[in-house]
Amino acid sequence: MSSPKVPEKEKFDPVESLAELRHEFGEHGGVNMSIETSCTFTVLEADTMPKLFQGEVGPETADIYLYSRHYNPTVYVLSREIAAIEGTEAAYCTSSGMSAISAVIMQLCSPGDHVVAGDTLYGGTFALLHDFLPTKTNVETTFVNIADLEAVEAAFTDQTKLLYIESMSNPTLIVADIPRLAEIAHRHNAKLVVDNTFSPMVLSPAKLGADIVAYSLTKFVNGSADIIAGAICGDKDLIHQLINLHSGSVMLLGPTMDPRIAFEISMRLPHLGIRMAEHSRRALTYSERLEKLGISVVYPGLPSHPQYELLKKIANEGFGFGGMFCIDMGTRERAYELMELLQNKNRFGYIAVSLGYYDTLMSCSASSTSSELSPEDQGQAGISPGLVRFSTGYTGSLQQRWAQLENALRTLDVI
Repeated sequence: MSSPKVPEKEKFDPVESLAELRHEFGEHGGVNMSIETSCTFTVLEADTMPKLFQGEVGPETADIYLYSRHYNPTVYVLSREIAAIEGTEAAYCTSSGMSAISAVIMQLCSPGDHVVAGDTLYGGTFALLHDFLPTKTNVETTFVNIADLEAVEAAFTDQTKLLYIESMSNPTLIVADIPRLAEIAHRHNAKLVVDNTFSPMVLSPAKLGADIVAYSLTKFVNGSADIIAGAICGDKDLIHQLINLHSGSVMLLGPTMDPRIAFEISMRLPHLGIRMAEHSRRALTYSERLEKLGISVVYPGLPSHPQYELLKKIANEGFGFGGMFCIDMGTRERAYELMELLQNKNRFGYIAVSLGYYDTLMSCSASSTSSELSPEDQGQAGISPGLVRFSTGYTGSLQQRWAQLENALRTLDVI
């Protein structure tokens, strides 16, 4: 299959887009918005209520609200801010990343439909597609290496409705060629859904051709490992489908975000770009030094990475190459030794799942966040038993943290 020419990427600044939206006063003149904790809302005229139920009026058209499982004013503001960062028409914030992913797939797929998905995904997403949906909804998925565009194209059938990928695969950090994958999906009348949890600000999938962008806001976007939340970004038609009172997966399954949570996340968005740049700076520095020492390191900001040139071309300027890197220790036992040294003796970081925290988090993916995959599936995805995933923090000085990491590797005679 010949490769179509990738069009030049539209220049997009997510920080500037957010700043333009946020330059407005709160309803009482405050520089921050208020938290609206009401579950239900009143109307002045009785005939407004049926119009709300029919979708004829709402927050977009008349600043009118019905019920917080449908729209809440504080959550609505956060949704608009996330949409601004992503460059989409609209967004909807949910109670978790998995609820956002599940709602999108269940909204757009019917029994008998088919999904093409990357073969390296977060374990929960893999279980949803591989185990839950086939038995509960008769939606089947074919998993394929997204870096092999011919294999991706060959996996499509007449029943394929979605191509589901991660912008940077968890945990192997394969970078998706989003413009070309979008072309493939659209050629088959399917939609491209991109989980961008690993690379907010770094990549803007909707500007590269994706139809829908999903997030676990729990991670980098929130940044403090204290809140569970998710988001769905797309056009207004998609959001209206999701909250339809009769057939909307978000409305009827009810993954409602609490307004207090929405407020907390909104207050952390203005410094997301600064945080991502520093996560990326440190991850790149560690990876460059590790590679020079002969360590088997995976980081998309290294010229040795297979998709380095691709990422340089499609990434937004100023945010680096992301805050995730991996070291392959070969065996699970060696991976455990390294993590225990780094946490319990050297104080480099924490043995914990999740990512995007201000301190470094480490996990052995094969026995944690990718454990839903069988050993055979892990092997096909390139997840070795000793692969240690690092979510790079920014506390302490870079030199202090590097000395801790280097010391642990020397203690284990890795270098």
